[in-house]
Amino acid sequence: MRKSDALLATVVILGSVGCSVGPRYKRPDVSLPAQFTAPATDDATVTHTETVDAEFWHSFHDPELTGLVERSLSANNDLRSALAHYDAAAALWRLSKFDKYPTVTASEDTGRQKLAANQAFGYPRNNRYSTSTINASWEIDFYGRVRHNVEAQHQQLLATGSDLAAMQVAIAGEVASTYVDLRGQQERLRVAQQNADNELKTVKLVEATYSAGRGTQFDTARARALYESTTARIPALQSAITLDEHRLAVLCGREPDSLHAELNARQPLPDLPENISSGTPVDLVRRRPDIGASEQRLHAATEQIGVNTADLFPRVNFAGLLGLMEYNADSSFDGVSPANLAALNIDWSFLDRGRVKARIAASRADGNAQLAQYQQTVLLALEDVDNALVRYARSRDEDAARRRAALDSKRAADLASLRFKEGATGLLDLLEAQRAQLQDEDAYAISHLSSATDAVGLYKSLAGGWPQHSPQPFPSGKP
Repeated sequence: MRKSDALLATVVILGSVGCSVGPRYKRPDVSLPAQFTAPATDDATVTHTETVDAEFWHSFHDPELTGLVERSLSANNDLRSALAHYDAAAALWRLSKFDKYPTVTASEDTGRQKLAANQAFGYPRNNRYSTSTINASWEIDFYGRVRHNVEAQHQQLLATGSDLAAMQVAIAGEVASTYVDLRGQQERLRVAQQNADNELKTVKLVEATYSAGRGTQFDTARARALYESTTARIPALQSAITLDEHRLAVLCGREPDSLHAELNARQPLPDLPENISSGTPVDLVRRRPDIGASEQRLHAATEQIGVNTADLFPRVNFAGLLGLMEYNADSSFDGVSPANLAALNIDWSFLDRGRVKARIAASRADGNAQLAQYQQTVLLALEDVDNALVRYARSRDEDAARRRAALDSKRAADLASLRFKEGATGLLDLLEAQRAQLQDEDAYAISHLSSATDAVGLYKSLAGGWPQHSPQPFPSGKP
């Protein structure tokens, strides 16, 4: 065997085995509590025994809500954009993997040439030529530069996938919270309209009493003022309902007015889940996609350190060429001639180590930044869940108290109206009872809305609703 062949075989074998410079990624250790510290609730609405429902909106038992969430997950344009970014990251990962294999290209060069008289040196000035070649090049990955780069691109792909999952959770949560707000505002509108009807009856009763000579204009003005104050609430509630309808339509990838007929029919708030399990902090770290994306970007940054470190060592490339060259000029050089080339190129930036080390330092600093970002993401997630647990537990307590107050105020207003008709009480007592009824019933509607919203917020913080749906791509993969 010739020395050149032996050298080439040795290089190929070493390239296939290779070594890898730079740090090896290791998942960072984070200090996690054993359990979340959730406030106690009378009805034990929060427990730690079961895993979070993968698609949380089913817990509300509202077919309309389920339909809206699933439509948004299929047609939301922000999700389509995130899916396109994921496809781009997948393409870049596939592109990086080709660096592990030889690059082969083919070329054809055909032409006709006429030389100047003083360039031909006595040979024919007109000639035709043709060159056909197959070229191959291969970087032999001695120090893991290619392997580190492939793994970095893979981790970037996983991070983009986690971003897509986080976007799905966010969209599903926004649809659910907007839908809950819509039904809550409709309930507040019903309360305001019902109270306005009752107060209008009181106005007519007071006016009739005044006409009979048993009342005063002061009584009539007070009754009418309460009625007008109640009706003044209605336009703002109607506006809030319309805005929620517009938001839901856009979240579903449709025109703002397209869901008006479907959503304008009044329906009660969805049932609150009987049990929302928070799981453990360890479960949360594994489940939340934003934590996953942060860790995957930390992994990619670690691999980038290896890419830059490999530049401290020689880069070995193998190149080869096979071709045919044809020359026609009615000269002694005419004919077809084969051509081949086998070359080994070693590129070593040992005189440029300052720049290489600067790039390594920069990549290490970026890795430190990604580590700090990962640790902060974990802390923010724990804070998010603890806050959501507190809000949900306290809102349930308030909701129960507001419900009792609303029932008592309604009974008091009904009794005051009956006693006023029988002449057993004055108008002031009746108006005060009706004012209290409106305030307590509206406060109960707001607190019930807050409880449902806090339930959605708790699911979002737990990453409940990591959907098993994929948004629909653009037709033919094109915008």
